[in-house]
Amino acid sequence: MKKIKYYHGNIKRNHGFTLIEILIAMFILTVAILSLVSVTVMVIKGNSLNRMITTATTLAKDQMETLKNDSQNSDTNFNNILTTSWSDVTGFPGYQRQWIVSTVTGNDSCTASGTPHPCCFGSATGRCPIRKSILMQVRWQWQGNYHYVDLSTMITRK
Repeated sequence: MKKIKYYHGNIKRNHGFTLIEILIAMFILTVAILSLVSVTVMVIKGNSLNRMITTATTLAKDQMETLKNDSQNSDTNFNNILTTSWSDVTGFPGYQRQWIVSTVTGNDSCTASGTPHPCCFGSATGRCPIRKSILMQVRWQWQGNYHYVDLSTMITRK
């Protein structure tokens, strides 16, 4: 009969991971996953804000183009472009819009030709308004704060 010898010396065990190795690996993976989750949340919030800015810019641009086109139809339309206060934008809940109009007067007098020019009726300065400066503002509320988009342009009488 054969005898089995047992060796009780320093034998390196290569058949698995130690508990410490597993715990360290789990810790590293947990930190990496949590970092990725926080970056993903920031990217999603950033995309949401960018979409809102794009919508607000489009709303401001569209209204500005409408005012420009209307002002070219007649002197009456040009003179009726006036400052507005904040009002809700139809079809876009949460967005509000206003525009501030400033009249830029020229050097031409209302009575330069001897007869009053039609643009001068009701003019307090005695000069014809030849240009208007328009500041278009759109605002919306996101995460408890108002955000604004401002566009400006100048229009001239037809």
